[in-house]
Amino acid sequence: MFLKQITLQNYRNYERIELNTDSQVNLFVGENAQGKTNLLEAVFVLALTKSHRTNKDKELIGWEGAHAHIHGEVEKKYGTVKLDLSFSSQGKKAKVNGLEQRKLSAFIGSLNVVMFAPEDLEIVKGAPGIRRRFLDMEIGQVQPGYLHTLQQYGKVLAQRNNYLKSSGPGSAQQPLLDVWNMQLAEFGVKIIKKRQSFIHKLLRWAKSIHSGITAGKEELDIKYRPSLDIDLEQDQSVLFEQFMIKLTQVKDQELRRGVTLIGPHRDDLTFYINGKEAQVYGSQGQQRTTALSLKLAEIELIHEEIGEYPLLLLDDVLSELDQNRQTQLIETFQTKVQTFITTTGLESVNLSKLKDARVYQVSKGQVASAGRPSMTE
Repeated sequence: MFLKQITLQNYRNYERIELNTDSQVNLFVGENAQGKTNLLEAVFVLALTKSHRTNKDKELIGWEGAHAHIHGEVEKKYGTVKLDLSFSSQGKKAKVNGLEQRKLSAFIGSLNVVMFAPEDLEIVKGAPGIRRRFLDMEIGQVQPGYLHTLQQYGKVLAQRNNYLKSSGPGSAQQPLLDVWNMQLAEFGVKIIKKRQSFIHKLLRWAKSIHSGITAGKEELDIKYRPSLDIDLEQDQSVLFEQFMIKLTQVKDQELRRGVTLIGPHRDDLTFYINGKEAQVYGSQGQQRTTALSLKLAEIELIHEEIGEYPLLLLDDVLSELDQNRQTQLIETFQTKVQTFITTTGLESVNLSKLKDARVYQVSKGQVASAGRPSMTE
């Protein structure tokens, strides 16, 4: 998979730019707040129709603009695909080769990306919501139907929470609550099973990669922690019944608090290094190695699922990694993954390891090609 060209119109601080991204490695260099991250974000948005930085699409539209547009040409093993994504106050419009897609789930998956940014180092030690977002974004790329299920679950959850808040202890009507419970359990079980399967596959890659980075000194393990105590090895019909029972057990507590207390919206992951919990006992270096292992594992997992490697987006992350981890990362993507890198200066990048790279200077929403990087920089 190779992004040959991208055009932005009225996107963030870009009035209009058209870039031919015809190199294996594309380096965007510039001071902070010039638009480097906006470029990588646009590629991410073109893949997933949403930003990794905000849930508000209106923030993607340039100042005083009515709409924003992203166009990309992606070379895949079966030919070139032209992608168009537009944002306006009326919503999103997505086209594949000029044909409008009625559902965004039909558009997602046309371009696959793995994003690695400094905040991703928080996947290991940060809040549970960061890990849930990590799960949802990555599963959604290889299984677009998952995002639809997640969206449906979110709608039911919001409606159920509103009902719990408005009812209060002793005033809830059981038939109405039963309807919300059945829908919550139906969508929730599907999400749980997808997450379990994804973690199982991801761990297989991450364990091997982590062992390689640490020269066999560390063994990584990942445990999926659903918020309700259920037997994940059971099929969906059994899990549905278990979910319904759990909802009955916490009913009074939920009515007192006015919020749904169990379900995928409260799930978490736990990482272990040599049997010890990395969030609690791991050093900063071990936590960073774990995050790096996860990202490199994502690349291999996506390739395994769809038969093509995704694009790799590195947003100002190389300076956060020591020489050993940076070298491991570069050697992994160098020959098989088209990569987009942002940095404030080339001195933080191990240029001697890069091949087929091109540098772009970014300043005040303008991007200019600076040619091939010099190994002496």
